[in-house]
Amino acid sequence: MFALTPVLVAIVCTLIAWIYKNADRSIERRKGELKARCESRPWVDEDLRDSTALHQVEEDADQWQESEEDTEHIPFPHTRYPEKEMVERSREFYELLSKRRSVRFISNEQVPMEVIDNVIRTAGTAPSGAHTEPWTFVVVQDPDVKHKIREIIEEEEEINYMKRMGHRWVTDLKKLRTNWIKEYLDTAPVLILIFKQVHGFAANGQRKVHYYNEISVSIACGLLLAALQNAGLVTVTTTPLNCGPRLRVLLGRPSNEKLLMLLPVGYPSTEATVPDLKRKPLAEIMKITTVGEILEKLEASDIAGGSVKWCSRCANAVGQLFKKLNVELPCDPQFRY
Repeated sequence: MFALTPVLVAIVCTLIAWIYKNADRSIERRKGELKARCESRPWVDEDLRDSTALHQVEEDADQWQESEEDTEHIPFPHTRYPEKEMVERSREFYELLSKRRSVRFISNEQVPMEVIDNVIRTAGTAPSGAHTEPWTFVVVQDPDVKHKIREIIEEEEEINYMKRMGHRWVTDLKKLRTNWIKEYLDTAPVLILIFKQVHGFAANGQRKVHYYNEISVSIACGLLLAALQNAGLVTVTTTPLNCGPRLRVLLGRPSNEKLLMLLPVGYPSTEATVPDLKRKPLAEIMKITTVGEILEKLEASDIAGGSVKWCSRCANAVGQLFKKLNVELPCDPQFRY
């Protein structure tokens, strides 16, 4: 019995060593998986995080302004075009915007300020959550301010490319031949910095909730891009990571404004080039769903067997639709919530 003790001790020691060794391997494996996830998930600027919530919980409700409940409604003036003209106008507008490209080589030739006024007016027609219009468009023309903006952005962008963005993101950008050097920030005659207002202020100083502020400002940016294209100007959409707070201070913007996008605006330089990229065809970006397609995707046996769960309202709506279209299922589906 005692003669076996050294053997048992050796076995126990071996077992302990094996457990520790496998534990170390497990830790290293988890570290590797975590590193891989970090590399595949690019770092996100806090200023670019969507702070919108459908129901915002406030620390002090008394600081927030109640929305206006009584707004006059007026008749809507509408111009209806003949169908042929509608098709022609839609085609011409598509052809105009299909020529829009992201241009990084911008001439220093000055552009009429009235054009800039008009394109920003156009952006300001965008819809917004509860009509809060949560946008601020900051126009910069002064060469010294533009250069300070470039210095801030290039300093942060070098770190972005080296560390924050991750290998996959940087690799995906290689085909565009872009890096952290942003010469167009100096050469472009106009820089437009678009800020989202995470909340507003009423005349009495109380804060106003800005619903869906990031979505609203993003729609305004889309209209701005279309307006610039329509005016014959070029730009490139930039979202300089980690630059928002410093640029906000430089431009004297309040803390409730967060930088969403920066657009250098002007005419293309004579040596301007763009990558030969192709856009997805209509069939790839538009889907028209029919009842037949729904039935193909939802096999009757799955519906009848109850593996597809429906709420009562959905079940009634689907049942009425099938009845109206004279679509019969092989058996009576047992819808359940």
